Amino acid sequence: MSQPLGGISSIPDRSGLLTEQRNEKSVALDSMSVADILRLMNEEDASVAGAVRRALPEVASFVEAAIPRLRAGGRLIYIGAGTSGRLGVLDASECPPTFCTEPRQVVGIIAGGDGALRRSSEGAEDDPRGAEGALTELGVGPGDAVLGVAAGGTTPFVLGGLSTAHERGAVTGLLSCAPGPAPAFLRHHILVETGAEVLTGSTRLKAGTATKMVLNMISTSAFVRLGKCYENLMIDLRASNAKLRDRAVRIVGALCGLSREEGAELIDRARGSVKHAVLMARAGCSYEDADRRLARSRGELREGLRGGLRATPEGADGA
Repeated sequence: MSQPLGGISSIPDRSGLLTEQRNEKSVALDSMSVADILRLMNEEDASVAGAVRRALPEVASFVEAAIPRLRAGGRLIYIGAGTSGRLGVLDASECPPTFCTEPRQVVGIIAGGDGALRRSSEGAEDDPRGAEGALTELGVGPGDAVLGVAAGGTTPFVLGGLSTAHERGAVTGLLSCAPGPAPAFLRHHILVETGAEVLTGSTRLKAGTATKMVLNMISTSAFVRLGKCYENLMIDLRASNAKLRDRAVRIVGALCGLSREEGAELIDRARGSVKHAVLMARAGCSYEDADRRLARSRGELREGLRGGLRATPEGADGA
């Protein structure tokens, strides 16, 4: 049941936000056929990639600030509400199986807590101190990078959380889809101007698509630079199910010139680690030696291979 609005003067007027404007192309949306609605949505979605492209310098700046903190043991933390919060939690939850990260290395904080992932808890976004408890529990500090995610850029839960993170010394950034003033303390403002939505104000559409694209870019580029990838293969994946074990076997086979059976046997000897398996095969070393090399190279396989290569199998580039 909705809550009484109370005095309208106490409610911020968001009519000036780009994400709240009416889209002239869809003013007759309710009288369109299904085919025409889909065609219009597809046309509007096609503009999102260009909007993200224009924001790439700001995305890169935030990632470059996050990388040394992650390398030193810090965290990448997303703060959001509603769709933005759900997308942050989604991106964070994908990092352990993809990059074999610790679950608390990339964290998504959503207004209303985990229950808001399934059931709308939009009222929680109005509390500017709502993220304080989670940030305190995490012990956020100078070693962390905190990104607020808010389509309109005005969500009190997000801005309040960023203020707390800043006070605790973390590097802070804001990802938004509507131009407007950002807090003066922010070091990074990623603005992706996606324009008015086909369904007015429904930022789960173009703004949500842009948000998903940018979060994909942030986590992927950061962990690639941290050695979680070799060539374009996810050699630090966690083989937690049949699909990922199959992928691990294929990666080892491609990089080491082994059959499927040989790759599976090698991964078993490497205690399930694709990186160790590749080093063992390519450098002709034991698991223990591979482990030492990876420790010296901070987990980066390319550097570990430089520590002692034997003949490189055809089609695999060890340099």
